[in-house]
Amino acid sequence: PEWAALYTDDATYEVTSPASADPVHADPAVTLFLIADRIDRIRARATRLMKRTAHAEYPHSKTRHLVSNVRIIGGAGAETLVRANFVVFRTKEDTTTFYMGEFRYTLVSDAGGIRIRHKRAILDLNSLYNQGRLSIIL
Repeated sequence: PEWAALYTDDATYEVTSPASADPVHADPAVTLFLIADRIDRIRARATRLMKRTAHAEYPHSKTRHLVSNVRIIGGAGAETLVRANFVVFRTKEDTTTFYMGEFRYTLVSDAGGIRIRHKRAILDLNSLYNQGRLSIIL
């Protein structure tokens, strides 16, 4: 997918569990995460979701991502730490669901420009009961 070029070759993508007590500092090695992927898994997930054999996403959902209140919260050298609010609307067949929360990014400046080294989505949900599943990429 075209957007995968926005990520570094060592990038990670995480979605914390709504039940996480400290989602900002949680470690996916010892805490339940809904998604904790490296760039190769991110690309594979995106490719798989576009196929007809991805039953959870066929017919494909229509999504709209809104990002606001983007703030630089730190950084050093070539790294910049950023946080932002988000809401993702997902329409599949006759049902619309939404996911909202906060993104935490580590951005790096390299020869290719500014790219994402780390992205963590912290959901502002008590559970995924109303959403049913998380089969899209936030």
